[in-house]
Amino acid sequence: MTTADEVRARVAELLEIPPADIADDDNLLDHGLDSIRVMTLIEAWRERGVQVSFADLAENPTVGAWSRLVTR
Repeated sequence: MTTADEVRARVAELLEIPPADIADDDNLLDHGLDSIRVMTLIEAWRERGVQVSFADLAENPTVGAWSRLVTR
């Protein structure tokens, strides 16, 4: 299972910023997350058995939304 804190930590790692700088409802694109980094996340989650698509993540690019998607 992936928690909001795990999603936040992974996104922060990719963006090279502190996890505390990302709120659950922040638009991750506003923080500089791009499509290549999103695909990196998708591949990591798929390796853990989580089936999520780029379209799923692009629909609502927030830690809160993504954590709900990857824990369903």
